[in-house]
Amino acid sequence: MQVILLEKISNLGGLGDVVKVRNGFARNFLIPQGKAKRATESAIKEFEARRADLEQVQADKLAQAQAIGEKLTGLVCKIAMKAGVDGRLFGSVTNYDIAEALRKQGFEVAKGLIRLPEGPLKAVGEHHVAVVLHSDVVADITVAVVAEQA
Repeated sequence: MQVILLEKISNLGGLGDVVKVRNGFARNFLIPQGKAKRATESAIKEFEARRADLEQVQADKLAQAQAIGEKLTGLVCKIAMKAGVDGRLFGSVTNYDIAEALRKQGFEVAKGLIRLPEGPLKAVGEHHVAVVLHSDVVADITVAVVAEQA
């Protein structure tokens, strides 16, 4: 299916690009979330008429993400969990736990934006985690997992 992108999407294209994607991806993800429209003649004309407004909205989102990214970069987030004597956790630290810890520190970050490259954290120590605020803005934070004192 041919769609016109209404915002920049990683590994797909930028604002205004007409790309061919699988039907299910367009119908179930891109179009319902407002990230794309079917590339019909009328939709392309409508997009060209609104292009300046959409570019301004994207620039505002990028500026906001960069501002939050500057504050987040280098941040140390401390999470206390129950752990055994060998340093392994009883359970694990997931992106939800990290999002909650960031919320307590004053940052509203959705759990879907937190990338754990090796999966949930299962050991005590410092772990580097990426927070993808925008397709162009990635903030690296350090999650310090400590043993909870009984």
